Amino acid sequence: MTEVAFHFNLADKLGYTCRLLRKMAGRGVEAVVVAEEQDLATLDTLLWTFSPLDFVPHCRAQARDHVLALTPTVLTASLDAMAARAGHAPTVVNLAPGVPQGFEKFERLIELVGGDDEDRAAARQRWKHYKDRGYAITRHDLASSEAGHAA
Repeated sequence: MTEVAFHFNLADKLGYTCRLLRKMAGRGVEAVVVAEEQDLATLDTLLWTFSPLDFVPHCRAQARDHVLALTPTVLTASLDAMAARAGHAPTVVNLAPGVPQGFEKFERLIELVGGDDEDRAAARQRWKHYKDRGYAITRHDLASSEAGHAA
């Protein structure tokens, strides 16, 4: 069964995402990031610029097959096109407000939640969805810890 983890109270959700993806790529962990299109565009730019010394290799889901095969981090608005990647990218990072359809084909799902009311309300609905289906959920509240930096 897919492992589900929630990272709550992120002051800078996209900045945290960049640091988390850098950490994952450094460990050889492949990931698929699901987000709405405007967040994908911003994240795509941030992954090139968030650190002068780091680069997180990434591409969009629409990239050619040979590029997808060589890239550890894929950005997409939907997991539909990524089902075949489930065996290669064991982790889904969800920035979208809804439950990513097809997440259960992956080993791990990380839900990233900012501090604003709208994001938290959507996260509560996703939490309920997973809990109602029997998924064990790990909770990481980053409001008062230095762990919020995902260094």
